[in-house]
Amino acid sequence: MKQIPINIPIIGEQEKKEALKVLETGYLTNKAGLGPMVGKFEKKFSEYIGCKYCIAVNSGTSALHAILLALDLKPEDEVIVPSFTFVATASMILHVNATPVFVDIEPDIFTLDPKKVEEAVNKNTKAIIPVHLFGHPADMDPILEIAEKNDLYVIEDTCQAHGAEYKRKKVGNISDAGFFSFYPSKNMTTGEGGMITTDNEEIANKIRMIINHGEKETYNTIRLGHNFRMPEINAAIGKVQLKRLPKFIEKRTKNADFFTSNLEEIVEFQTPKVREFAKHCWYMYSILYENENRDEFVKELNAASIGAGVYYKKPLHLMPLFQNSRAKKFDLKTTQMTAQKIFSIPVHPKLTDEDLQYIYNEIKEIKKD
Repeated sequence: MKQIPINIPIIGEQEKKEALKVLETGYLTNKAGLGPMVGKFEKKFSEYIGCKYCIAVNSGTSALHAILLALDLKPEDEVIVPSFTFVATASMILHVNATPVFVDIEPDIFTLDPKKVEEAVNKNTKAIIPVHLFGHPADMDPILEIAEKNDLYVIEDTCQAHGAEYKRKKVGNISDAGFFSFYPSKNMTTGEGGMITTDNEEIANKIRMIINHGEKETYNTIRLGHNFRMPEINAAIGKVQLKRLPKFIEKRTKNADFFTSNLEEIVEFQTPKVREFAKHCWYMYSILYENENRDEFVKELNAASIGAGVYYKKPLHLMPLFQNSRAKKFDLKTTQMTAQKIFSIPVHPKLTDEDLQYIYNEIKEIKKD
């Protein structure tokens, strides 16, 4: 049986052609991060998301780092984040010498619980980072209300949510700023890469400097910065991938619907929920397994050549990095329960009907045993 990976990039002839065009021009990057291909990619992404400013960078991690630097946070400042997410969401807060504050998630959609967010706000809170985890949007309206009431920034982690929508509006364009990752496993890819989205001109102008060594003009550095620029070849691939993204999401949704309609019969499974306000983009198909043998079950799927995985087995607040840092945490009961029960199966667009049926059959067979 062929291996069925949890996720896989889909690179076609058009991506190869556009990448080759860049190589043939010899124009591989621009020292200001504004090469012609990067500019075109930013423009197309801005049109897709519906925001005024898009800034392409070399990873989703760099994107968040740049946004946080642009907020000019101080050491006593706190940023509210979930513990149930990828490490970069919180580690970048430490990078800018601010304090991550871990808050619990909602049990059905695995995103920040607005009630818990409100309880965590104090005089040192400066920002909230809701994560649109696995492709399902966080419940943004109550989070935005909390932010407005307390004069806080909201930064959307949209690294797993390309094309997802909250109340018919694309995520990444609902708050002060959003950031995307184009890592190969994501719904669209540039190889490595990221994108910052915002309607705030001041934030955008600061970020333009930060991603290019803090320069306002060539060789005139006015603040600390980095080289976070996206190369031209990555932007060329991204421009093609963006055109294909709606079809990718359509296929992911079809695959997710297949699993939901078939796996709901398994009593021990809680299949993914989709709230009324959400358009899910299905980066992951994540199931809660009401059984202590979750890890053994995943191993058996892997032995059957199915790339199932556990995202995330260890919440961030339990990692040595954060336990040995100034990070703070509130009650994380739902986070810890979710980490013990969750697992994910492939839902990517390369799955054939035969693959879907095979995964379903293997799950039934393992459950029967």
